[in-house]
Amino acid sequence: MIVLNVPNLVTLSRIVLIPLIIGLYYVPDTWLSWHGKNAAATAIFILAAITDWLDGYLARRLNQLSAFGEFLDPVADKLIVVGALIVLLYLGRLDMLVGLIIIGREIAISALREWMAKVGQASSVAVAFIGKLKTATQMVAIPLLLYQDVLFTLDCQWLGTILINIAAILTVASMLYYLRKALPYAGVRA
Repeated sequence: MIVLNVPNLVTLSRIVLIPLIIGLYYVPDTWLSWHGKNAAATAIFILAAITDWLDGYLARRLNQLSAFGEFLDPVADKLIVVGALIVLLYLGRLDMLVGLIIIGREIAISALREWMAKVGQASSVAVAFIGKLKTATQMVAIPLLLYQDVLFTLDCQWLGTILINIAAILTVASMLYYLRKALPYAGVRA
């Protein structure tokens, strides 16, 4: 059953933010400068990252945990990250191989988690520390790459590129970790 409580509405708002980030770069330059587009996309992405924390907090605080929310939250997380990565690829701020590694891992691990749930072993591939570290690294890298400009004396493109490359390495490491956890169940039929 779909439950539209406050935490789930916050999660849905994260999904609604995706077209805003993408749409900004279609706005004519006479309406919004490139710096304005970068700053607005960065602000929207940071808002989306905050809603990722907020929906979980509200669900626990208001005692409004739901199966729909547990399903929707990771979907929203993946959609906002993939949407931002596609924008960065389009803008030429992200290496195609890095984008493919991160997006491919998201798809593969989602499928792996679904399969493990079908064989009754969902807890075997629950989110691990390496997955959280990967997520944190990319959640810092993406806004830096969206902003791209120099902020005070910080070269956001340079630092964002370093962090997204670290995130890609962590992405591969976390995927191998989850695959190793699932390996004992490889012969189990769903």
